[in-house]
Amino acid sequence: MQPAIQVEHLQHRYGEHQAIVDLSFDVAPGEIFVFLGPNGGGKTTLFRLLSTLIPLQSGRVRMLGFDLAMQPDDIRRRIGIVFQAPSLDKKLTVAENIRHQGHLYGLSGKLLRQRQADMLGQLGLTDRVNDRTETLSGGLRRRVELAKGMLHQPRLLMLDEPSTGLDPGARADLWDYLQRLQTQGVTIVLTTHLLEEAEKADRIAIMHQGQLVALDTPTRLRATVGGDSITIQTSNPAALAAAIARQFDCAATLVAGNVRLERPDGHQWIARLVEAFPGQIEAITLGKPTLEDVFIDRTGHRFWQAQEQPALRGAARHG
Repeated sequence: MQPAIQVEHLQHRYGEHQAIVDLSFDVAPGEIFVFLGPNGGGKTTLFRLLSTLIPLQSGRVRMLGFDLAMQPDDIRRRIGIVFQAPSLDKKLTVAENIRHQGHLYGLSGKLLRQRQADMLGQLGLTDRVNDRTETLSGGLRRRVELAKGMLHQPRLLMLDEPSTGLDPGARADLWDYLQRLQTQGVTIVLTTHLLEEAEKADRIAIMHQGQLVALDTPTRLRATVGGDSITIQTSNPAALAAAIARQFDCAATLVAGNVRLERPDGHQWIARLVEAFPGQIEAITLGKPTLEDVFIDRTGHRFWQAQEQPALRGAARHG
């Protein structure tokens, strides 16, 4: 079956900054596919490219059977987009926002009214149809955004950080709707920096500094870590990591000022480590592999640290 999205050797630059580095991947029809990465990892640039907002510089992209460089209009008619930044006119009602969206796609009359009623019903907005969107909660406004994005019945729905600003209940409602869409054959592609949100995907593409560092199902990604993760707090992490490597012939790395190692049967290692290095271990924790462990394994540092780095670089430039 032809991929819903097929990307080959995609690259993109902003001046001297390489935002996307030789990216290649496929998205299968009907799957929920998540791009996971810290801020500054390249997700937003990729989203803008796939949503036809910026032109391709290098590489090849096909979406729903159409070439992105040569047939962007054909793609635009067949995809739905929900941007991170709100696109609603706050002074208009729910119905008015949806109706004007329909006009952009050539919908009118009875068909538009029927589509509007269907979308409002699916998203639980029927009783808010005449409310100005400025009076709605963040979760309800996101539902209106979804109604706009799905009004023309696209085969591919793309969402950029859709859970931004939503409380846990609204986030759960969002994912319930996305999973219902999937059962109807809609392909769903979204970006997120939330590890727990990515767990809901069929497949996850982990991005870091414009590169694809991992791509697979959540279960298979966690299985690549190689065992339980052990994190040790100590006053001299570099010395302890070197000592562990010498004594036990295993890799011990430094992550966020702590010593980290991955071992099968991690619970058995805790006693061995404490006994082998008395007085040097201040605290030791054991955990099953997570997506953050996968990120650490592929990049060498923690997910939240990677999110802070672009902000710190920006502060340094303007400070």
